[in-house]
Amino acid sequence: MLHFNRALFVYNQAAGEEDTQLKLSQTLHVFAQAVDELIVLNTSSEKQLQQACVTYSDQVDLLIILGGDGTVHICINSIAPLATRPIIAILPGGTSNDFSRSLGVPQPLQDAATSILNGSIIKTDIGKVGEHYFMNFWGTGLVTDTSENIKSDEKKRFGSISYMLSTLRTLNQTKPFRYKLQSRDTELEGEAILLFVLNGRFIGTTELPIASLSPIDGKLDVLIVRDSNLAAFRELFALQNPNVENEHLTELEYIQVTALEIMQPIGNKVDMDGEIYEETAQQITVLPGHLRMIHVNRS
Repeated sequence: MLHFNRALFVYNQAAGEEDTQLKLSQTLHVFAQAVDELIVLNTSSEKQLQQACVTYSDQVDLLIILGGDGTVHICINSIAPLATRPIIAILPGGTSNDFSRSLGVPQPLQDAATSILNGSIIKTDIGKVGEHYFMNFWGTGLVTDTSENIKSDEKKRFGSISYMLSTLRTLNQTKPFRYKLQSRDTELEGEAILLFVLNGRFIGTTELPIASLSPIDGKLDVLIVRDSNLAAFRELFALQNPNVENEHLTELEYIQVTALEIMQPIGNKVDMDGEIYEETAQQITVLPGHLRMIHVNRS
């Protein structure tokens, strides 16, 4: 079992996540057994959450984040630019909890806490876009439209199914856009409905069937979907075979990069880990092994 001298357990009451007291009762006592000094902070705003992460970054061995993808995104963007960064553990307290799934963390909270303390510390890649960072994905097109079309009442009632409902509503409304990308080895251009730059393996709780996708390989995975037809879905599942080459695809483009310049689209909104940004052209790079995170070894 992992053991730490000092840890910060942080959650954001302002994030709108329900049953906070129940979540705390399921997890705090587990970490208290493995941490000599456990500091628990309830922040009431994004700014307070950022300040807490920065203030304690060089004072603790471990940062425990209880929350959904939005809370994780705020914490990661607070920690990533700093010279001294603690080990990070993610407790899945939101709707999708996508990057926690990539780390193998069980979704029931008490199981998650116990599994984390029996996990291993790994160096994890992170994506960088300007002054912002993403753990799971950068995307534009259908993914952005879907995020903006999610209804808050559906999210409360149906949880992760709300993303599927929003996608179904959005498919007929999404218009193709021109894309032009350049990496060190290749240049791609054409029309698409969706452009992903991926680091994690899950989107909206669904695992992407891409064999080579990994947050610890020092690479980002670029996935472009030209249309929402059946052939595109067939090609996506064909990527379960690591030997499929990009030139064999007609409805998708798929490459791995360490850096990427996106020259088109310009002016489109961007979704990073579920948070919407007003962005234009982009330089995206991977920072290999930039963060130490706890991965759950699942047999």
